[in-house]
Amino acid sequence: MGLFDAWAGFGITFRTIFRKTFTQDYPLKPKVTAPRFHGRHQLNRWPDGLEKCVGCELCAWACPADAIYVEGADNTEEERYSPGERYGRVYQINYLRCILCGLCIEACPTRALTMTNEFELADTTRAKMIYEKHQLLAPLLPGMEQPPHPRRLGDDELDYFRGLPDTGTPDTRTGAPGGEA
Repeated sequence: MGLFDAWAGFGITFRTIFRKTFTQDYPLKPKVTAPRFHGRHQLNRWPDGLEKCVGCELCAWACPADAIYVEGADNTEEERYSPGERYGRVYQINYLRCILCGLCIEACPTRALTMTNEFELADTTRAKMIYEKHQLLAPLLPGMEQPPHPRRLGDDELDYFRGLPDTGTPDTRTGAPGGEA
């Protein structure tokens, strides 16, 4: 019986040895990930370019692998990086520790931290695996201005956090935030 088991194992090997693998097309045709795939993190911006991160450090507290380091600082009227009172002055994610679980994005109260579909995180040195704030920030889209600058989306914080651009109209549906009750 033992000799037959060995030949059966060799048979499986010879049947599959010349079969095309899934990774054969990889560099030329990248893998398409699932829509809710947890990849590299991204720090998002408001439509005027200010950062959504307010330096609350809740993401760092929620991280089970202790991979996130945040250091908050106060905004001033001369140098405003986020619309609130504070912003994340230092933001680092150590991808050697990160387990890509997504608990940090669930803890973020401003939806500043999200996860992209980017999965190519390998690099040549350990130092390159610690992503700094400038590597994590979302790129500026057309119409956005590089911070620091004053708030551009409204005269007061209520208008700003509703996210209404200058040409926007409020949501007047029943039960909607800011609408009729």
